Formats: sequence, C-alpha cells, structure tokens
Amino acid sequence: YEPDPIPWATDGFPDNFHFSLLENNLEHFEPIMKLAMGRVPALEDAGIKQMINGPESFTPDGNFILGEAPELKNFFVGAGFNAFGIAAGGGAGMALAEWVVKGQPPFDLWPVDIRRFGLPHGDTQWVRERTLEAYTRHYTMAWPLQENESARPTRISPLYSQLKNQGACFGEKLGWERPNWFARINDNEYSDEQAEDVYSFTKPNWFEAVKREHLAARQQAVLIDQTSFAKFLLKGSDAAKAMSWLASNHVDCEVGKVVYTQLLNERGGIEADVTVCRLQENCFYIVSGTGFATRDFNWIEKNIPSGFQCSLTDVTSAYSVLSLMGPASRSVLAALPGVDARELEDKQFPFASFRTLSLSGAPVRALRVSYLGGLGWELHVPVEFTRAVYSAIMSAGSGFGLINAGYRCIESCRLEMFFRAWGSDIGPDYTPYEAGLGWAVKMCKTDTPFLGRQALQRQIEAGRDRLSRRLVCITPSVKTVILHGRETIYRNGERVGWLSSAGYGHSLETPIGLGYIRNAAGVSNNYLSEGSYQLEVAGELYDCSLSLGPLLKLSR
Repeated sequence: YEPDPIPWATDGFPDNFHFSLLENNLEHFEPIMKLAMGRVPALEDAGIKQMINGPESFTPDGNFILGEAPELKNFFVGAGFNAFGIAAGGGAGMALAEWVVKGQPPFDLWPVDIRRFGLPHGDTQWVRERTLEAYTRHYTMAWPLQENESARPTRISPLYSQLKNQGACFGEKLGWERPNWFARINDNEYSDEQAEDVYSFTKPNWFEAVKREHLAARQQAVLIDQTSFAKFLLKGSDAAKAMSWLASNHVDCEVGKVVYTQLLNERGGIEADVTVCRLQENCFYIVSGTGFATRDFNWIEKNIPSGFQCSLTDVTSAYSVLSLMGPASRSVLAALPGVDARELEDKQFPFASFRTLSLSGAPVRALRVSYLGGLGWELHVPVEFTRAVYSAIMSAGSGFGLINAGYRCIESCRLEMFFRAWGSDIGPDYTPYEAGLGWAVKMCKTDTPFLGRQALQRQIEAGRDRLSRRLVCITPSVKTVILHGRETIYRNGERVGWLSSAGYGHSLETPIGLGYIRNAAGVSNNYLSEGSYQLEVAGELYDCSLSLGPLLKLSR
C-alpha cells in the first residue's frame, strides 16, 4: 500500500476486462522493492519470475460496502472488499444473504453499511480523491480522532469562512466541514496556538482549547455551528400515525412539543436516535446526526406502513443550526433586539418545547434542548439569515462571556451527562432498556403499538434484572489516564465488556468512558454494585468506579 497510488480506469473500464492484469510498472514498483530488500536482503539476488499488477477495489473510507441501495428497493450491494474480501467474505456473504431474505441485517453492520454514504459520494472526483487517501492510510498509523484531508472543503455552512478566520479547526463528516475546536489565534497569551490537529495517543494539542470551551459552556455560554444536522419533514394526513408507529417514545403530543426518541427494529434494537418537533397536527420536524442522514431517511421512509398518506422530505440544506448553550444562554437571547425576556422563562418556554423567535428579521425555530446538559437552545435558522443571526448573537453575548465552541467540546460535555451517541453507545443490537433509556419508551404511557414493542415487552416480562448487558458510566481512579474507547472492562478480574466511547470531562477533571457490562445470567443492580472493576489501558490495569446516571447534575 504505497503512498502514491495510481487511479485506474479514470475514463471508464476497458472493454472485455475480466479478471485481467495490467502492464507492469517497474518505476512505480521500485520504491516498494527497495524497502523489501532492506528487510529481506536475499531479494537482491533472487530475481523476479513474474510481476502481478492488477487493480484493487477500494472505497472512500477503506471499508467494504454491504446492503440494500437506499435509492432502489431490492437492489443489494456487496462490493469494494479489497484485501478484506479474503478475511470477511464468508461472514459478509452470510450477512448479505440474511439481509436479502429477512429485509434487515442480522446485526449491526454500520461500519460497512451502504447508507453511510450520501450526497458528496455521487461525485466521481470526490470519490477518487478520498479513495486514494484511504488507500495510502491502509497500513499507516491510525491516530485517535484523525481527520481525512482530501476532497475538502465540499459542504460548508454559511459561517465557514467567518469561523475559520476566528481560529476554527475543522473536521469533516459526510462531506460537511464542522468546527471541532477553536484556537485563540489573535490572543497574545495563546500566540503559540495553531488551528491544526497534532495527533497523539497522549494528551492532544487541542486539550486546553477544548477545556476553555467546555468551561465556558458550563459557566457562561457557547455558540456552536451545527448546521450539518440531518433534518427531515414528515407531512400528510397520516403523519401522526406513521410517527407513532416509528417512534418508541410518545410523539403524538400537542403542537409545540419536542420529543427525544429512538426508532427501533423488530428486535427492539435502536435504529435511529432523533429529536422530533410537532410543528402542526400533520407535520413533524425530525433532527438527527450529520453522518446518519442517508440511513435515517431510508429507515423512516421504508418503515412507514403501506397505504399511509404522508411524505418524507430532506430539508437539511434549508436550515442552519446555531446551538446556544450554557447558563447565560437565556440572558444572551434576551439581549437580542425584539426578544421579550419574559417569553424565555420556564413557564412560557419550558424544556422540550419550541417557539418561533424573530431574530435579526429571521423566523428562527428555537428548540429548548441540550446535548451538553443544562440550559440551552438549538436555533434552526433559514440558511439565508445565518450570518446576520450569528453576528447578532455574538454581539449580544459579548457581555456574558459567550465564545465559539466545537464538536470536541460537545463530546466532552455529553460524557459528563451520560448522554448516549448512536454508532458507539447505542445501535441496532442494543435496546433502550439495555442502554438505560427506558424512560424514553412509551410502554407505560400508552398502549399505542410501535415497531419493536413486542421485543421490549418480552424483556419486561423476563425482568429487568435479567438483561444480559447494561450501559454504565466509568471513571478511573487515576485521573491522568488517557481513554480513547475500546478499553477492556474487568469485573473481579474477569473481562465483562469494553468502552464504547471515552474522553475527558473538564468540569470534573477526570477521564470518562461509557461501556456495557455483560453477564449472560443478568446484570442486576446488585451484580453491578457488588463487583470490583478495572480498566485495561495500554496493557495496564486501573481501578475504576461505575455510575448508572450522569456524573454532573445541572439545571436545565
């Protein structure tokens, strides 16, 4: 896997090219051969009997592709295997066959799911640039939180240039540029900061910058550009019935409510983790994570019962999202021209509700929710008003300590609050009860049928103490340990699980991990409390403690 791969068939496949080889390219092979001779000196005199030069199938992220094409029903794909084809062929074939027969994968296949791709992946040049980068990285060092560098920028929010000038260091997801953290590039005290990731398995160069943002989110206020959120509209005379069938929480609520809910499969596994706003009697606004836009749209659309009169529309590009979070966020909003501070108080604007506010002439859909914990609003802004609304908020917040923040601040804050992330902590193989999300299930609130209800009912009847795995929050006793996720969890000296996600909680000054404790006989509260726990980090064992709730208590 050389560092300068050659793209093949850039003008289309040659006629009658079936299991064929290419012409030898000695010049391209020479650097590889020289390195090989350094490792195996006998190759200098062995000679070459035959050279094999053929094309390899790679994808933009290096993983192969499985699943039903979201654009075409009953068209299934198994492709892009490269060297994985030998190792994964049997399992991939089994999984794809079951997917075809049963209409859904037998287990979580998200890393190779065809629906991990989206709009930018229809562009051949984008695919070629990113795929060549994936090829060069196949055997290089895989750093924690490493970002791709090729084919950027592609999708940008209206604030991209403005945030870049203010020190934003961007990451990329599904083609979107997203601010990960901000360097203080114009501050003499931090003159050595550069808006550039320096990767490490120890404390990274962005640690102090994320700490600033995190503490501001806990003590003053931060503004985060989350324009890349996936956003859908479900409309029609049967929209409420469809949404009630899809959602495990009670979404058939009054207009103006915001509901956090999971969308489940028949096994009770979590297929999507979304926020739903009831805009009108027959109109729902659905918000999901950036990387899940294709997957969630496809899941919702294909699971609307046949004959229901409703339609799903992707409106992601119509709205920017500015997340105003922190204890001073209400004061910042109240300082904006035309905003009545009384309308922002708890009685008029309670948690899990939304209102339309007029900000800088823009009709802004303000959702009172927070993925950081505590007080906060997501401001969904028609895209053409974004720059004006952003400038007005930053100006109003100047007296309240408001600063920009990025996605690594979100990750740090959400770990302190024990907030789950789909794709790591929750997914199709985990039920809400196993993930500690039973409070977001409408089993006891209504007898309305929903997808996955029967599977959850079986878990209830078997007893919550019989759950074979449960998600917990873990903190090591040694606070200097660096956690990246996937570290092994030990209970009384035996392996019982691993961390699904991890990071550092700057308010509590401790590393934090989330992970499932597993036991075939059941994971009861007594089982959890009676054990002695350790984490294995880089070959060393560290004592740790468990929690079933948030580590930080915040008023929202």
